[in-house]
Amino acid sequence: MATKLQIFSGNSNVPLVQEVCDNLHISLGEVTVKHFSDGEISVDIGENVRGMDVFVVQSTCTPANEYIMEMLIMLDALKRASAGRITLVIPYYAYARQDRKVSPRAPISAKLLADLITVAGANRVLTMDLHAGQIQGFFNIPVDNLYGSPVLYDYVKTTLSNDLVIVSPDAGGVERARAFAARLNAGLAIIDKRRPAPNVSEVMHVIGDVKNKRAIIVDDMIDTGGTMVQAAEALARNGAQEVYACCTHAVLSGSAVEKINNSVIEEVIVTNTIPLSDEKKKCRKVKVLSVAGLLSEAVRRIHCDESVSALFV
Repeated sequence: MATKLQIFSGNSNVPLVQEVCDNLHISLGEVTVKHFSDGEISVDIGENVRGMDVFVVQSTCTPANEYIMEMLIMLDALKRASAGRITLVIPYYAYARQDRKVSPRAPISAKLLADLITVAGANRVLTMDLHAGQIQGFFNIPVDNLYGSPVLYDYVKTTLSNDLVIVSPDAGGVERARAFAARLNAGLAIIDKRRPAPNVSEVMHVIGDVKNKRAIIVDDMIDTGGTMVQAAEALARNGAQEVYACCTHAVLSGSAVEKINNSVIEEVIVTNTIPLSDEKKKCRKVKVLSVAGLLSEAVRRIHCDESVSALFV
């Protein structure tokens, strides 16, 4: 495997990529990313990639625009170096919430990013928990969308197993919450909310029985934390015994950590698709699980031309 497979990392989440390489028993590819004095990014691939099966791993988290540009330049460099196949692994896909026109002259930024990735040289994309599944259709190359739920599910099953009810924080997440509840043989509840403006949510009421239950809110990401905290308060008002939260992508922007610390939530369970800053790591309520095992198995299967569909759970 080591003679044909190469993995390169951008600067966004090096610890995760190193863990993936360790699982596959290969060394991380040598690449130098520099910045000119005016902020322009320069990439130098330090190894021969001609004819190789190359994987580039880059989460497009904060600062998203810088990491996106870094990623695109790496793809272009590898394409021009005659890499045999280039698979882009994006643990967190930025701009995924801009997947449709919400006003007459609005962009579809998720589609624009897909076009940029394809033109830059990616032959295949591997990502996790896309905010909107239809983004897969924005690409004209193969896309594998993994889910972080198996990692979250295993932790919940081991540590929180009694009187569970799985809660969707909005109507759009019902399918995700239903699948999670089915695997745990747990009940299902839905938060009915109104969103008057972006990143602002108002929880109205809870649909379902949560009284004397251990409620677990399941979502794909936590951004400002407003939705999650308000949902937790609504569940507590409706008699939930304890409230937990699970998500794949811990964006945690703005005052999200402070909101979580001051909330009724017992624990927020997230994955390392987005690296937490030192400040966020101090949040006593955040539990980080690794998705390196899931990603490394997907990389191995793609490299060996094996089925990846068994990982889509």
